[in-house]
Amino acid sequence: MQTVVIDNRVVRPSKVVCVGRNYVEHIKELNNEVPDEMKELNNEVPDEMVLFVKPNSAISTELVSFHQEAIHYEAELCFVVENGQFSAVGLGLDLTKRGLQSRLKAKGLPWERAKAFDGSVVFSEFVAIESVSENLTFELMINDVRIQVGNIALMLNKPEEILAEIQSFMSLIDGDIVMTGTPKGVGVVNRDDKFSAKLYDKERLLTQACWTAQ
Repeated sequence: MQTVVIDNRVVRPSKVVCVGRNYVEHIKELNNEVPDEMKELNNEVPDEMVLFVKPNSAISTELVSFHQEAIHYEAELCFVVENGQFSAVGLGLDLTKRGLQSRLKAKGLPWERAKAFDGSVVFSEFVAIESVSENLTFELMINDVRIQVGNIALMLNKPEEILAEIQSFMSLIDGDIVMTGTPKGVGVVNRDDKFSAKLYDKERLLTQACWTAQ
């Protein structure tokens, strides 16, 4: 079983539950349709919340640039679930076979082959939390250039809404991870690129991670 770390404590997630299309600007850059409920930007969880699952075997410590085809990165705010609530926060890179995903979407087929392959997600270390701060902000730098910036205010579905929606139909085991979607700025992972992700609560650095693409 693959593991993640929370404040030096090792946790074994059974799965990673991911949210798609949770930032309007990212939806636009991929030319995806914005669900009607999302257009209203109200406080209700839309019926069309896009959710998909990565298995434990998807978790890796190595950032790959190629897996049968070119890989795209998506930086995301992530939470560990314990006792039915968010217990820790960190960052992750959702790695995607964009070409394959586009072909699957065009045929109305599931995304797992493009999203849930071995090594399709890497995580920072997680930091324990008592509640979800509204001031969480993250950034992704590639080769010292800021590429992605995200925060809860930009999300169509807020973390607690996402958790409630998942729990309405799926059991979450202690240690499972929820990825909350990516802001604009996704792109191709190039071999030897240096990725640096940082998570802040206001001005306070909570956690960070660095990867060199293989």
